[in-house]
This record gives sequence, structure tokens and C-alpha cells, in this order.
Amino acid sequence: MIFSRTAFKSAVATIVALTLFGAASTYAQDAETLRPASEIEAIGDERERSLAAYEEVAKVVTHPRCMNCHPRDSSPRQGMDMAMHQPPVVRGVDDFGAPAMRCATCHGNENVSYVGSEGSIPGHDPWHVAPLSMGWIGLSKGAICEQLKDPERNGDRTMAEIHEHMAEDGLVGWAWNPGEGREPAPGTQDVFGQLTKLWIDNGAHCPTS
Repeated sequence: MIFSRTAFKSAVATIVALTLFGAASTYAQDAETLRPASEIEAIGDERERSLAAYEEVAKVVTHPRCMNCHPRDSSPRQGMDMAMHQPPVVRGVDDFGAPAMRCATCHGNENVSYVGSEGSIPGHDPWHVAPLSMGWIGLSKGAICEQLKDPERNGDRTMAEIHEHMAEDGLVGWAWNPGEGREPAPGTQDVFGQLTKLWIDNGAHCPTS
């Protein structure tokens, strides 16, 4: 019997429904909000403005919606408790999965609701983990901040390109549209982008921890 791609994904969704992203209750249902950039702009000292903006940025980059796709090893995480991905997968040489288990095998162009139960399989085109050099899990807010500024560890991006990535990239934006059963990242991508720009425009200062 030949199954369509949609039918295959629905079958996979049914199989993993009981294990995939099962720890959403670890965090409060109401996502932490972000201070608006306009409020932080009122801070008189440039360094303090930058650090205050980054504190808000850090609420997003340290949230499981982002952290899960920024592992410092070969395995993406899932759920609010950042558990190991189930079924077990690895990043592969190109960050899109192993040859026999590509990310796109289960993750399509959009979120797909489970069949017969609550929840969904996340989706976006493309779907992949961040490069190993951009791993965040286990790092402090300050260490992530320094990494974001380092072209050798941020995907060879300028600070303007970092802002563009944060503010406009669709895969980053998925964090605010994660599908049924998942807590979104704090705030919105638009506010996140404004805060990122404010952090950069005021010196891109980093906290010490």
C-alpha cells in the first residue's frame, strides 16, 4: 500500500503523541512578557540601556522554544523541560539530521496537529538545529551574549545581520507560533527584534553572568 506524505506524517504524529513535547506543564501557561523598547529607551546611561535591552532579549534566547534547537551536542531537545528528542535523532553533518532520519522526515512546512490527541508536530521550511558553534544549552546569559557578537560563533554574521536574523527569520519566528500544546516564547518577534536592535545600537554590552 502506498501512503501519501500527509498520511505518513499523520501516522507518525499518532505514534509519538504520548511522548513528544509532553512537559509543557513545567512552565506557567502565561508566557513571560517582554518590556517594550520604548520603556528601556528612557534609561539615561547607554551601557545600562544596552544591558536592560539584552535582559529582555535573554528571556527569549534562554526560553526552551529557542534553546531546544541550540544544543551544544548532537541532539536537539524538546518540551519545556528540554528533554532529549524522541524518537532519538542527531544533527548530522549539515544540521538537518542523519541521512536515514532527516529533520524533514517528520517536520513538514507547517505545524501538524496530532490525530486523536492534543498536541502537534512542529513544522517550518526549513527545519533544522542551529550549527554546533551556535550551541547555547548550558551557557549563561552573558556567555550567549558574547557568542552572538562573535562572527566565528554566530554564523559569520555582522551585528546588523544578527538583528535581521532575530527580527525577520521565519524559523526564529516559529518560537511564537509553536503549535498546539506548546508555550510560545515571551512577547512577539516584532518586540524581540526591536529589543535586539536597541541592545546593538547602544553598544551590544553583555552581562557578566
